[in-house]
Formats: sequence, C-alpha cells, structure tokens
Amino acid sequence: MKKRTFLKTSAALAGASLLPSSAFALSKEQQKLRTAHIGVGGMGAADLDAIASHSAVEVVALCDVDQKNLKTAHEQFPNAKTFSDYRELFNQMSNEIDAVVVSTPDHTHAPASIMAMELNKPVYCQKPLTHYVSEAREMRKIAKEKNLITQMGIQVHSFYDYKLATLLIQSGIIGKVHKVYAWSPKNWGYDGPTPKGEDPVPAHFDWNLWLGTSPERPFKEKVYHPGNWRKLVDYGCGTLGDMGVHIFDTPYNALALDVPMTIINKCRKPNGFGYPENNQVTYTFPGTEYTAETLTWIWSDGPGAPSSNKDLKLPKKEELPLQGAMFIGENGRLLLPHFMELPRHIVDGEYQEIDVLKYDPYGTLGTTKNDYERDAPKHYHQFVDACLGNDQVSAPFSYSARLTETILLGVIAGRFPNKTLHWDSEKALFKEEEANAFLTGSYRKF
Repeated sequence: MKKRTFLKTSAALAGASLLPSSAFALSKEQQKLRTAHIGVGGMGAADLDAIASHSAVEVVALCDVDQKNLKTAHEQFPNAKTFSDYRELFNQMSNEIDAVVVSTPDHTHAPASIMAMELNKPVYCQKPLTHYVSEAREMRKIAKEKNLITQMGIQVHSFYDYKLATLLIQSGIIGKVHKVYAWSPKNWGYDGPTPKGEDPVPAHFDWNLWLGTSPERPFKEKVYHPGNWRKLVDYGCGTLGDMGVHIFDTPYNALALDVPMTIINKCRKPNGFGYPENNQVTYTFPGTEYTAETLTWIWSDGPGAPSSNKDLKLPKKEELPLQGAMFIGENGRLLLPHFMELPRHIVDGEYQEIDVLKYDPYGTLGTTKNDYERDAPKHYHQFVDACLGNDQVSAPFSYSARLTETILLGVIAGRFPNKTLHWDSEKALFKEEEANAFLTGSYRKF
C-alpha cells in the first residue's frame, strides 16, 4: 500500500474534519495542554515523565502495543484513556487532545506523526524523525503548510554544553571549519543470519500492531521487541540513526549545514536484515559562512570506533571521550564530548582556556554547571510552552527533517558499500538510480 493512500485512509478513519490549523490554535489563556502519548515503554516512558513534569500538561491518552507498558503508564496516569492502536486513539479522541508525543520504534514515527499532523495536532516525535527520507520530506512539508508546533526529541539540543559549542564555532574560535569527525562505539548493528522459525506471541503483546506499516514477518522472542529493533533494517536506523542524531546535531546546527552532496559508507556487504556493526560514513557538504568551500564529515560507529587519526590526537596523550565530535578549523580544533562535558579548545597540540564571558558576556546561555535532572526536561518543556504560545521550539521539523535526511542518506549508503552516492537535494533523488529504491517504502495495510 502506498504511503499517501494509507495516510488518507487513516485520516478518514479518525473521523475528524481537517480544519485549518488556526482552528486548533491554542490561546495564551489556555491553562492546560492535553497530551496523547503513543509508545510509553522504554524511551516512551522517559518522554511521558518529562512532558508530564510540566505543570501545564494534562495527560489524557496513552497508547502502546505492549499491555505491560500500558499498565505501568496507566498506574501513573489513571485518568488517561488507554489504547493499543493509535488509529483508534485518534478516532475516539481527536477533539479531546491538544498535542501528540510519538515515542515508538522508528518505522512507526511517520505513520503516527503524520496522522496527528493531518488532524492539526502539534507533534513531539522521538529521533530519528523518520525511517525513510520521503517521510522526512513529507513531515517537514505538512508542518510548514499547517504552521504546526513540532519538535524532534534531541534533548541535548537544549543543554548548555552544546549551545556553548555552537556559539564558539559561530564566533570563529577556530576559524572556518573544513572537517568534522563524529563517532560512537555503540553497536546497533547485526552481522548474523536472519532468524529462522517462529515463536508464540506473548499474550500481552500485539505483534500485528507493532509491525504496523512494515512488512509482515513471523515473531521471534528477543529479536525485535523490546529494544533490538534498532539493529534491523525494517524497523530502526542503526547506530547512525540512534546516537548519530545526538552527536551530529550540534556540529550540524553550529555550521548551518543543509543536506550533503556526496555520501560513501565503508562497511560490510548488506544482508537485507540487519545493519552493519561497523560503519565509516564520509559526507561532503556545500560550504556555509562557517565552513570552507566544502566540508568533509566523517562518522564512525561500532566496536573500536573511531580509528586512530592525527586529527583526533589529544594533548598529553589523553584518550578520546567514548563518544563525541571534533571540529577541524583553520585556527585549531574544538572537541565536543558526548555528553555533559564542556567543549575543549586545542591549538598546536595544547589545550587553550576558553573565556566564556568573551563569547557570552550577558550569560544568555544560562548556568554553566551541569545538572542532568534539571536540564533533561528543558527540551520537552520548550515544546509544551511553544504549544501554549509562550516559547519557540529549537528543533522543529523544518530543522530536524533536514538533519534526519542527512542521517538516512548515510544509512542508505550502507546498502552500497564503498560506493560514492551523489545526492540531488532539489530533486530528492540520487544520481545512482539503484539507490533511489531505498528513499521510500510500501506501507502494509494492518
């Protein structure tokens, strides 16, 4: 089933007229934001807690395909109505919710979010924004057309360390940047064989609804749910789609990048089931005011990442942080560990003290003392406040869809190891015709 057909059919199922977004606009006098949460286990539980911690939020609907997750969430919010199918949630409660939080596996991000957006609901969606490039473009388009408040779940976007790094780069602390390294040794890949056979589906779990629009497949215990879906091509986006979004975010934002011109992924041959356990993706981007004429970006993931490199050597033979990014500029380097660590300025192999007051004399970035419990909800609360007309979001779909597109182009390049792919952003197509088949996918009717 084509995505457009699925979405139109689902919107009709919801049974609500698609009014202009202004008809659903929240007034500044509104005291409560009524939220619906799709996916309330794992990261969804954390999203639920963070959104609900805002004093203006009233949780009115909970949805999960796993009854254990749903029961736990409902015990916390007993007045909320519960659902297993997000389509039924919209069908029954479209006039009783003001905003939607989508925290499902990646393959359901777009189907659930687009349905909410077609009903003129602001959406907070976990990262990566979508599973396919075509979905990212569609979500960006709808958000713009309907003028909706949207936010992608990249919480570090609102942390002090990352805002400081952005300010330093844009203030020219290392001059024009010509290269960025980013890395994570996490392994959301799978190099093994496709599992055989079938296991009984647990009574508390709806396998059909979990699969959603993805292809039908027999259930195997501990292979898909919970958690392992990130490794698998039909449901997740690998380490690049998970940690890459967080670690790309600050350099991507600081350098005001758009989507890349070329992409090459050095990895094993595709097996059609799991992502490679090790990837080295090299992007080239068109230049911006903060970069050289072009920018080279090298992402490494999996066990042992990143490989030793002179650009990554630290003073006093220190070890690199486990995850992070390194900006290489004409006047030095800036290391940004991931996460909860301040950026470090390196010139001629020595650390340089950063005079923060020189770059932020009025303290507009906020307190410099890290406190995760204090800072973690900020990104969520920003979304709530924006819905109530009291703030602006910092990672709307206009931004996060482009970041996601960039990430997904690297994921697609893993289907063509060691081959340079050329991306035409205007046409939203690769020059290499065979790669275009992976920009979108068919939606199963479920």
